[in-house]
Amino acid sequence: MGESRRHLLTALLGTAGVLVVEPLLAGPQAPAPGSGAAPKAKVYPNGRDPNAATGIDEPSRLDPKAIERANQQKIRTDVAELYEMVSDLKEQIEKTDATSTLSVSILKKAQQIEKLAKQITSLAKS
Repeated sequence: MGESRRHLLTALLGTAGVLVVEPLLAGPQAPAPGSGAAPKAKVYPNGRDPNAATGIDEPSRLDPKAIERANQQKIRTDVAELYEMVSDLKEQIEKTDATSTLSVSILKKAQQIEKLAKQITSLAKS
């Protein structure tokens, strides 16, 4: 009788050991279909998985110095255009009488100058 008890205890401990170790060996499992529990994704501080392969879906980064050079060139061309527009406006205003009202073309030219000056200002700030 002692031997049968020993076999029974060995079988029970073996079964209990398998039940305890089996989840550890199986690893993470997907939830059962219909359980409604969706797997949670890991959240990384910068939004990217550090173990993911680089270069595959990495957005191309623009060179800040190249952007700055392009902005400087655009500012120079805009300032040259602004200078020409202001010179033309000055000539048109000098041709008109001081007692007459300004024409619509002069007002439109002034608005264009103002718009270009705002563009230059926004480029210079960035």
